This record gives sequence, structure tokens and C-alpha cells, in this order.
Amino acid sequence: MVGTSAEHNQITMWLILGARGQLGQSLQRVLSDKNIAFTATDRESLDISDRDACIELFTTLSPKVVVNCAAWTAVDLAEDNEAEAFRINCDATRNIAIAARAVNAINVHISTDYVFRGIADTPYDVDSPTAPVSVYGKSKLCGEIAIAEEYAAKSYVIRTAWLYSPFGGNFVKTMIRKAHTASAVRVVSDQLGQPTLAADLAEHIVDLVTNQAPFGIFHGTNSGAASWYELTREIYSLLGVDTSLVSPVPTSEYLTKAVRPQYSVLSHTHTIDCGIKEMRNWQSALRESLPEIAKLIAEETPQ
Repeated sequence: MVGTSAEHNQITMWLILGARGQLGQSLQRVLSDKNIAFTATDRESLDISDRDACIELFTTLSPKVVVNCAAWTAVDLAEDNEAEAFRINCDATRNIAIAARAVNAINVHISTDYVFRGIADTPYDVDSPTAPVSVYGKSKLCGEIAIAEEYAAKSYVIRTAWLYSPFGGNFVKTMIRKAHTASAVRVVSDQLGQPTLAADLAEHIVDLVTNQAPFGIFHGTNSGAASWYELTREIYSLLGVDTSLVSPVPTSEYLTKAVRPQYSVLSHTHTIDCGIKEMRNWQSALRESLPEIAKLIAEETPQ
């Protein structure tokens, strides 16, 4: 175990898997602020690919809600490590669903925009046809299918995208570092998505559970849309750095092992129809979160 809330005693209300990741750490903050008891685990304390170990831990803790923040997220590395990506993103996801079913816990699983082909021109609905083109996307879709087969009755699948936070490594932190040194950067301008603050996604997860939204698939992204280029210009602007240092480039000039979605804007219509407030605009989330992230980066940077 990597931590428990101060409220935790005999009964674990929430169990967080993948506690050291961006969302795992953000969710711990949110639950602590709301005085919701939780236990958080990482890969050292639970091997989610071991079904018996999952069932044993869940039976011991009897969580009311399980949130699986653990995943293989190295998109390019997945292309050369397909078996490992599927082991974590599909097989382990099935194990968690089975273990959650064994204790009648609500199961919350985090999925991705990569389950779509990424060539649409209007936002993807929760029931839009899936057609992943990367190993990562295929492994995450396999996880969604596993949940549908094992425990659809009490599971949420929440697709997110372009996640950032003060924790770990992410695109926003990288661009803040570039801005701090007034570096010129060339950034992809023809991929459109939704920059999403992990803290906002954590709040959204709690909203879905506590407001008893119907089980099924939801899209958990900040609203609005931007390209990586537009996101970077916004970061430079908010930090008071000359935005002319940010230049647009097409995807064709930034080749990667795995194919990235050209368009991965996710619709929140289903969320709103279920009476749940959609997440705020990405610019607002970035504006509010940037000072803390920038301060942490400045503290980490050798003088």
C-alpha cells in the first residue's frame, strides 16, 4: 500500500489502483479534500495481472468503489511490446472487474480516446464506432470489452485524453520548461483533442459515483478543443512568454512509432443527458492549474 486517508479505519470506502500515476495522485487529493476514506496501491503492493492477488486484496479491504488508474500508457513502446500492453490494459482490467464483482464494488475504469480511429470531424459520442489503429488503442479497447463481459452491471468506463497534472511527466510540464527558458519550439498543429487536467477528471469520477450516474461509458475530458500547437501557445501566453517562439508543424514532420489520432474530441452529450455536469473548458482548467505546476517545476530546476 502507498497510502490511506486519515479517515480510513476498518472499512475502505474507495480503493485506488495505480496510485503513483497522474490520476492516482490527483484522485487521492480530491478524496482527501472530500473526507472520503480510501486506500491506494501501486505495482509494488499489488500485481493487477495476478487475478488471485486482486481477489484476495479486494476481499480483505471490501471497498465500495474501485478506481483503476493503472495502465500501460507508453503509446510508442506498446508497438514493440504488444503482449505486455495487453497484459496490463486488457487482462489485468478483466481481473479487476472480476475481483470487484466478487465484493459487489463499483468498478471505475479509465480508458482513452485512442479507442477511436481519430479521423472524424465532429465529437465522438460514447456509442460511436470504435476502430483503434495503435497497439495501445487496441489494448485499451480490449479492456473495455473485458469489463462489458465480466461486470457491466456496476462498472463505469471513463475515456479521457491529453492528461496533465503537477505529477510525473506530461506535455504541459514539458512546454512549461521550454517557456521558462524562452525556447523556440515546433509543435504539431493538425491533431485536435482536449487537454484534460487530472484533478478535474478526479472530481468528475467522484461526481459520477456519488450522484449515482447510470453505469456504462462516459467521456471524461475538459470541454472545448485545441491542437498541441494551440495548447502550447496558451501556455506561453499565460506565462508571459513571446508566443511567436511557438511554430506550427504538421504531423508528417513529427513521425512517431504509433499512429496518433488526428481528431479525438469527445462528446459530453451523454454526461449532460445523465444529469452530470460536464467538465469545464480546457483554457479555464489550464489557467487555474498553471501556477502550481510552474512553481513545482521551478523548484525542481537546478539554479
